[in-house]
Amino acid sequence: MNAHGNCTRASGGLGFSSEEASAPPAGMPRAEAETSFRKAIEIARSQSAKWWELRATTSLARLLLDTIRQDEAHAMLAEIYNWFTEGFDTADLKDAKALLDELSA
Repeated sequence: MNAHGNCTRASGGLGFSSEEASAPPAGMPRAEAETSFRKAIEIARSQSAKWWELRATTSLARLLLDTIRQDEAHAMLAEIYNWFTEGFDTADLKDAKALLDELSA
């Protein structure tokens, strides 16, 4: 838990806080950001931390939004989003749903 009360266990080793999970640090090259988000997803999965997996996957999907890899982004985000059965009024799930809709357009 950091000074802001946010848990950083799944992402902490990557240098991302919960506030930073939606975007790579300023100046980070796209390829490096993609690698970091993929590693965060791997760590979250190894810890069965579905919320962190959702955040990291949403971040990666957002990074891929402006590329030719939108189908990949949609598939990976839909997979983790569809795991959830409740909490759809939370900001993270609303954000993921909005991004899924954008990727589907």
